[in-house]
Amino acid sequence: MTDTIVLGAGIIGVCIAIHLQRRGRNVLLVDRREPGRETSYGNAGIIQREGVRPRAFPRDLGELLRIGAKRGLDTRYDLAALPGYVPALASYWRNSAPARYRRIVAEYAPLIAHSISEHADLISAAGAEDLIDKRGFLLLFRSAARRDAAFADADADARDYGIGRARLDADEVARMEPALRVPLVGALHWTAPWTVRDPGALVDAYVGLFRQLGGTVALGNADSLGAAGSGWTVRTSDGSASAAEVVLALGPWAGEATRRLGYRFPLFIKRGYCREYQYMPGVTLNRPVLDIEMGYLLAPMHRGVRLTTGAEFAHQNAPKNEAQVEGSEAVARQLIELGARLDLEPWLGARPCTPDMKPIIGRAPNHRNLWLAFGHAHHGLTLGAVTGRLLAEQMTGETPFVDPRPFSAQRFVA
Repeated sequence: MTDTIVLGAGIIGVCIAIHLQRRGRNVLLVDRREPGRETSYGNAGIIQREGVRPRAFPRDLGELLRIGAKRGLDTRYDLAALPGYVPALASYWRNSAPARYRRIVAEYAPLIAHSISEHADLISAAGAEDLIDKRGFLLLFRSAARRDAAFADADADARDYGIGRARLDADEVARMEPALRVPLVGALHWTAPWTVRDPGALVDAYVGLFRQLGGTVALGNADSLGAAGSGWTVRTSDGSASAAEVVLALGPWAGEATRRLGYRFPLFIKRGYCREYQYMPGVTLNRPVLDIEMGYLLAPMHRGVRLTTGAEFAHQNAPKNEAQVEGSEAVARQLIELGARLDLEPWLGARPCTPDMKPIIGRAPNHRNLWLAFGHAHHGLTLGAVTGRLLAEQMTGETPFVDPRPFSAQRFVA
């Protein structure tokens, strides 16, 4: 008999399933594809211990005008899609005001504080240490003004949250990453984050741990979820499955699924692209580098160098627009020598976002046997293990190790 069905087998759903299975629940993990092949696959592979400040909406007029004019590669949009974004983006903008944003950071930081330690537990249990690098990543700077502002912010985060960092001058950057060939004025080295050389393989390793614990994985679609007495049913490739409780860990598809159940959460998506390239002989990238003023990131993966883009605001199912990734590739090839493309076309994923920049983790307001875990925006990988433990503790009546109240779905219910 299945106790709990977890719908969504990305990093969030898999971590929830592990923690529930550890606590004696009989868990069925369901996804329409093999685990970890959607949003959890195409990311930069960074467990962002430094990420105590969720990405705020720009409030500087010059920055807004730059984005509006589509100057730069970090943010792009499809004009036809923007009307559907307006309510959520207006709330996002309000929540990014300095006083509100400070409160949000104070609530968000405790989740980030446990990101490394919670992943470390699962990485060890899953035997996935070969996927992990512990050398942090670099923010590269082309202008002194941007560098000095970032250094000041990093000093504040080090003081307030104990996050390791180092200021690097141009010569230090060249020694750490000799393959970079564009003149730089320095870099910020975030030393605390861990990086993953294959995010999809990490999900696979976690799924292996879940199965070792006695959990079951099946193919199925969240569209088939229905109430059955006091519980739930869902159709899977192995037949109909029922359980007393269901967890929705559906990432960018959570909005559609929760609307069918009567909720109207103000969710929106940011699309993003990635593509991998062959390593060139003698060219080594030792750690991820974020070319922050140009708006893309390069990360060394087992297969090759992965390029990930900034955000694209478009309809979730709209055709790919390769302009952002093509433009990013052109700039990246100036920074470092990249080999041939390993992907015929770029991978496209969608980041699930909330207008207050905090995920939804906890019980659904109107269903005692329905639990929610989505809205992690740019930090899905980072917060996967933390979310898994926090939700499992709530579901099993334990005292949560992090205060769950700031992440309650109730904040979006009038």
